[in-house]
Amino acid sequence: MLLRRSTRWPITLGVVLIVLLVVLTVGWVIVSASAALKSEHSGVYWTLLAIGSTFFALVLVGVVLYLVLSVKAIRLNQRQSNFIDAVTHELKSPIASLKLYLQTLNRHQVTVEQQADFQKFMLEDLERLDHLIDHLLDAARTEHSELAPEAEDVSLDELLARSARLACEHYRLPEETIRLRLEPTRVHARTADLEIIFRNLLDNALKYSGDKPQVEVETHRDDPAQATVRIGDNGPGIPVKLRRKIFGRFVRLGSELERKTAGTGLGLYIVRTLVKRMGGKVQVRNKPDGSGTIFEVVLPIAG
Repeated sequence: MLLRRSTRWPITLGVVLIVLLVVLTVGWVIVSASAALKSEHSGVYWTLLAIGSTFFALVLVGVVLYLVLSVKAIRLNQRQSNFIDAVTHELKSPIASLKLYLQTLNRHQVTVEQQADFQKFMLEDLERLDHLIDHLLDAARTEHSELAPEAEDVSLDELLARSARLACEHYRLPEETIRLRLEPTRVHARTADLEIIFRNLLDNALKYSGDKPQVEVETHRDDPAQATVRIGDNGPGIPVKLRRKIFGRFVRLGSELERKTAGTGLGLYIVRTLVKRMGGKVQVRNKPDGSGTIFEVVLPIAG
């Protein structure tokens, strides 16, 4: 509620200023016109009217720009606040868990089986931290493209198969969770960038598919100069009005306090940035039956 209110105030102020400008200008024109009818100096009147109208237009443009920039700044602050909340939670949870297990091992005698369980849980927490750090490093890397290696011809089908296997291993799911229908395809791109793109898309598909995720990955060559990759899930889908918003930086749908899935709001921003840099495009739509989401990535074929 507080975030909504902070956005409402600059909008209200901007609208009030615009209305006041319009009222004052209309009143000034009426008064000036009345005076001009009683005066012989109509030329002076029209000169003043032109100057006044120009001044009004400039002030009106300034107010509108102020309104737009204020709303953008507030929304960016809100997204940054959500990002900080998400990262803080993602850091504190595994650290607190690791601390608890280590304190238990240090202060109490535990069986060999319990030690094995504790080590397994601590390894999962470390993998969670490692995944978060990789995510933040990916975001930083997209801002420094001059440091990236040169593009090369990459086997897209092999890279997708490897990414799907690693995603299933990360979430401890059977490999058949991600069904692959891949055509042999080569694209001209940086291997690391492609891995980041499809790691993020597969990560999202598995996280938001519900209790029994089912993900489909397929490639097509509808255009001789392009390769199309479609990644579909069986999640709840994304409303039409939010499909462009999700590619923004720090954007996560919903409230951080009520969220059930981990994340930072950077994954799809990274995907869009890298795909655009390759000369491709990414778009999202819901499945025809409304049972999930499809992300479609179009990339140029290796020449």
